[in-house]
Amino acid sequence: MPARPIPEGFHSLTPHLELRGAARAIDFYKAAFGAREIFRNLGPDGRLVMHAQLQIGDSMLLLHDEFAESGGESPDSLEGSAVTLHLYVPDVDAVFARAVAAGATVEMPVSDMFWGDRYGQIKDPCGHRWSIGTKIEDLTPAQMRERAAKFFQKH
Repeated sequence: MPARPIPEGFHSLTPHLELRGAARAIDFYKAAFGAREIFRNLGPDGRLVMHAQLQIGDSMLLLHDEFAESGGESPDSLEGSAVTLHLYVPDVDAVFARAVAAGATVEMPVSDMFWGDRYGQIKDPCGHRWSIGTKIEDLTPAQMRERAAKFFQKH
């Protein structure tokens, strides 16, 4: 039987994180987001994670330790990241609090936003930014633009 072009459980787009301390990150994602570890492959030293696959909600997350000799760098090496991972959850306040309790740093406290989400941002212990949200209102693009204009007039 031929292989499926998109593996079971995956969507077309899957984040793949490079970080320093992958084992620690896996523990954090389990504690903060209820991640389920699907697979972990260690390097020849038996310590560094060459590849790991986690499931968070209905989505997969791939990650591995930083291997600078292969040209990859983590947010620690880059002194930041240009990427934010977004996670929709049924209860943003509970997940946000759990992430902070697990070691995340608050970047933006949770609040109701003009685009119809209850939303906040954290930075995980490995330097990756996460936005976490719960949809609280379904808005049209025109309603979002109108609310955005009012929001930016005040700020």
